Amino acid sequence: MTLKRSALIIGSTGLIGAHLKEEILGNPDYDTLTTLIRSHTQEEHEKLTEVKIDFDTLHINQNYFQVDDLYICLGTTRKKAGSKENFRKVDYGYVVEAARLGKVNGVKRLAVVSAIGADEESSFFYNQVKGEMEKKVAELGIQSTYFFRPSLLLGERKELRLGEKVGEVLGRAVQPILRGRWEKYRSIHGKEVAKAMVKFLKNGRNGVHVVESDMIAKIGKL
Repeated sequence: MTLKRSALIIGSTGLIGAHLKEEILGNPDYDTLTTLIRSHTQEEHEKLTEVKIDFDTLHINQNYFQVDDLYICLGTTRKKAGSKENFRKVDYGYVVEAARLGKVNGVKRLAVVSAIGADEESSFFYNQVKGEMEKKVAELGIQSTYFFRPSLLLGERKELRLGEKVGEVLGRAVQPILRGRWEKYRSIHGKEVAKAMVKFLKNGRNGVHVVESDMIAKIGKL
């Protein structure tokens, strides 16, 4: 008999996180799913436990990190965050702290949403923060760690981000000419990212792995 697994999602109300929640709730490999969120969604499912928390005191909820698989889908924008410091607090601080709590509580497999171009030495602040986050999380040494680097995301969001909507239109326009080594810059749907995350963690090879957007799309479409 195949042993069922438990999962925890941090960031389940965002574009990728919402699709990821659907994927896991419908996946027979999982028998429990916990989500840590800022406000309840009122969704009910026999597998699902929603926990309202304050991300600034994430550590006091560490008992919820006693799961097999941890999915981190946290992310904001400079505009929404209001400052570089607040952006770093979410996209670096919260993510690293969540991964650390996973390590402390014996998480075996970790999937983290990063971004295309993540590089700690990048001259672009956004990419630099993502790169620093990846480095710090990798250093934790969780048995199986995956960083997913999607390109421009497609899909319906709960909040309107005008810049991303404009980028989505432009992304669709240039899609046909992005081939070969440029293929990873093609727009990708949030649902494809979620599907790929679950598929990669199903076997969870040991070590640290980076999954670029073109590979995410190939696996997510299967």
